[in-house]
Amino acid sequence: MKKNLLSLILLTIAVAAYSQQSAGGYVYEDVNKNGKKDRREAGIANVAVSNGTEVVLTDKNGFYTLPVEAGNTIFVIKPKGYGMAVDEDFIPQFYYHYKPDGSPDKFKYKGTTPTGKLPKSVDFALFRQEEPDNFSAIIFGDPQPYSIQDLDYFTKKIVEDVKKKENTLFGISLGDIVGDNLDLQPVYKERMRHLQLPWYNVMGNHDMNYDAPTDKLSDETFEKNFGSANYSFNYGNAHFIILDDILYPDPRDGKGYWGGYREDQLRFLENNLKHVPADKLVVLSQHIQMKDDTGGSFRLEDRQRVFDLLKPYENVLIMSAHTHYQDQIEYTEVNGWKGNKPLHEYNVGTTSGDWYSGKHDSNGIPDATMRDGTPQGYVFLNISGNQYAVDYKVAGREEGYQMNIFAPRVVPYKGRTTSQIMVNFFMGSKNDLIEYRIDQGAWHKMNYMEAVDPSYYAKLYEWDVTNKLLPGRRPSNAVSSTHLWSAPLKLDLAPGEHTIEVKATDRYGKSHFGKRVYRILE
Repeated sequence: MKKNLLSLILLTIAVAAYSQQSAGGYVYEDVNKNGKKDRREAGIANVAVSNGTEVVLTDKNGFYTLPVEAGNTIFVIKPKGYGMAVDEDFIPQFYYHYKPDGSPDKFKYKGTTPTGKLPKSVDFALFRQEEPDNFSAIIFGDPQPYSIQDLDYFTKKIVEDVKKKENTLFGISLGDIVGDNLDLQPVYKERMRHLQLPWYNVMGNHDMNYDAPTDKLSDETFEKNFGSANYSFNYGNAHFIILDDILYPDPRDGKGYWGGYREDQLRFLENNLKHVPADKLVVLSQHIQMKDDTGGSFRLEDRQRVFDLLKPYENVLIMSAHTHYQDQIEYTEVNGWKGNKPLHEYNVGTTSGDWYSGKHDSNGIPDATMRDGTPQGYVFLNISGNQYAVDYKVAGREEGYQMNIFAPRVVPYKGRTTSQIMVNFFMGSKNDLIEYRIDQGAWHKMNYMEAVDPSYYAKLYEWDVTNKLLPGRRPSNAVSSTHLWSAPLKLDLAPGEHTIEVKATDRYGKSHFGKRVYRILE
């Protein structure tokens, strides 16, 4: 009896030692970029390293130590002025998975293979690089291909459309890298090689292992292909944080998913921000937007904890995707935000648009305009010191195409019409100034409204009244656009052609212009 009890105690101690131990190693300057710490290569002091919960700084020799247990990912938080190696798909190699037994082998989509015993030293290689305070990053919302055909659309219309700027340093995809078929994740990475940029990826609800019994295991395939689902890094005077904000299975009923975080993720965010000065720009990237004040789509107590942790920072941007439309969201005290100015969340339009729907062009590529009338596209996030601005790039169009102007083509001279000028300013929000004039007359302010974009409704109407099948797939039903303005149309001008001009001044003070013509007929 005593012998059996002693054996049980020893086994318990052995299991505990196996699951909870310490990891240590060096963050060092990899001068020759061979990925190995050579004897003469010095460690780098005061670099943050994390196990996904705790965050520690390296000592004067570049050495760190962290508690670690099976399933953890250890990662370095890239400091300003240093780069890190990328693999053949340009995925930054900032992490080490400690999964001695590997991911669960009964999952439909495979994860990490067994990593075995913890190495004596888990080292991270960095190299010095020039890193300006003024730079840009490319932001993709939801590529979300469900097939190779969708990946072809994504490659031709989005990836091949990107023209990097001189100071474009990296990119971020904001989740839903694929549409449930996780075998497409490696193919997506291959297509992204074309951009030749370090690329950071956010986990989306369509990137999960649906057969995972717990949320901690829902990202096994994502981790295999992209590294940690929760991490951070620095460029210039900006600190970037990536979080998986999807709880799966939904803790309320065990079905589906819910926007929010586990306790270990919130602890990582808290511990990470302890090492981020208050004068930094903080950019939080995640998949599900936090806008819902009812708690139906996002756990409000989690949102409040994030708000409280971000309160000390004057300059914060939250980026999300997921909705397949574009929205500029501002949180104030009414929503629980207690900062000195409103907290800005940019709900980014998607690279898949409306899930690759709509009519096909002459090259066989679907229109894919989003349900709020925003064309398919991507974003340049422009950083200047600790300030930011955003440019939306419509795929396949010139950079200056920032709005769609809807108006009738012909109207009666001195007649009557209920038609109006309707402007969808894709990057707009209700606080922006949108003005119009006709035939170079005086500028007049347009009226903000939230309604269905008539141009998008016209696309749907074409599908519903056609007498023959159109190539492609009918777009989704419309939603109200949060960036729509209206103004009356002048009918008392002389018969003939007249020009409508629109000027939109965005939240960053930048002006954008558009025009279209209409005719007055007797």
